[in-house]
This record gives sequence, C-alpha cells and structure tokens, in this order.
Amino acid sequence: MINAVRVEQSLGINEVEVWHGTVAAQDPNYLTYWRMLDNAEQNQVQKFKQVLLQQRYVVIHGRLRQLLGQLLNQAPEKISIKKAKYGKPYLADYPELAFNISHTADKVVIALGWNCHLGIDIEICKPRINVSGLVNKCFAKEEIAYWTLLPEAQKTQVFYRFWTRKEAFVKATGQGIISGLHNCVVNPEKPVGFLRVPDLCGKACAWHIVDIELGEGLCSALVTDKKISVIKQMAFTE
Repeated sequence: MINAVRVEQSLGINEVEVWHGTVAAQDPNYLTYWRMLDNAEQNQVQKFKQVLLQQRYVVIHGRLRQLLGQLLNQAPEKISIKKAKYGKPYLADYPELAFNISHTADKVVIALGWNCHLGIDIEICKPRINVSGLVNKCFAKEEIAYWTLLPEAQKTQVFYRFWTRKEAFVKATGQGIISGLHNCVVNPEKPVGFLRVPDLCGKACAWHIVDIELGEGLCSALVTDKKISVIKQMAFTE
C-alpha cells in the first residue's frame, strides 16, 4: 500500500499532485491492488504476455485507484474509470478530477488535479541511435533548428526534455498522437509554453509546461490547460 503521507488532505483548485516512484518486481501488496481493479483493467492485464508487464500494470493502476479513493473519500474498487474516444481515461462520476499516468521501465508518475486537462510523461534519458530521425519526424522547424545547434553532449538530454513536453501535451488533450507531435511546438527560448498547437486544441497560450525534476537520468514534464500555482511532488514508498 502507499505509505507516503499527504502534506495536506485536500488538493487545492490550482494545485497538482505529482506522485512518483519505482514499481517493485514483487510488490507485497500485489493482490490487494489486483482486487481494486475493475473487470476491464483485469482483462487488460491478461493481454500482456510478459509477467513483469502484468505485475507493473496491476501495481500502477492499483496505486492510482488508491490515490483517487483518498481524494474522493471512496473505496478504490468502487471508482468508475472510463475511456474517452481516443483512449484517455476519466472518472465517470467525478469528471472534474483529472488524472494521468506515465511509466517507463520501473519508473512511474501519476498526476492529479481539479477542473483542468492535464498530461504527464516520463522517460529514461538513454542514448538512441535514431534520435536525429525522431527529431526530424516529430519536431517542428523551430525545435529542429534549436536542437541541431546544441553541443553534442547536450543533445540527448534536450531531446528528452522536448519529447516529454510534447507527449504530456498530447496526453492532456486526449487526442493522442493523431494530433501529430510536430504540430505542438515548444518555445525553445521559453520552454514553459508553446509557440503553436493544433487548431482543435485552442490557443497555444492556454497551455502551460512544467518540467518535473526526478533526478539524474530521468526527464518528466507536466502540461495543463491552466496555470498551476503549486506542484506537490509526492514519493511512493514501500
């Protein structure tokens, strides 16, 4: 179970909680988390061929349900989680409470906030042999020009900074990658905002970026459609 204690019991209207931590290979609360999941989630678990992926899914989604239950004063297993047209999950009975999950390997982040659209992404900053190809495919001309001029030693880190911001944006909109990563353009000179976003997502100035610092070797970003006054970073502990 989640042993970390909230700084405050309530989550303010202009605050976001970002929970982060590691998913243990053998979580002692696995069965408890499994029982929290609904039928759709349990069916999803069975689709993973690797046992490790099954275990991580159960723990991550069990933790999410526990966090939602604490905020809503509801039993975690009673919370109704549905999926929108393009697959973004939402709370059927509490649509005003936004949440989003991202994980990479055994690292996970979960963001929670009221009355907003939000998305979060996390990546391990490891070298990629095809990074230039991804930049040319997924970055806009302004981002490409900025990245190309960087010293080689900075290119991997900056690539992941831009990548997580873009991924967090498309997750926040609920449109997914159909929006095109190259169509959400981070301002290279002021990376707390966007130069352009797809027309269906409103004005670029309405979207806000916060880089979440989780330690060396990790990049994470939060994107919201309103300005957030406080980001509370909360660590999962076992």
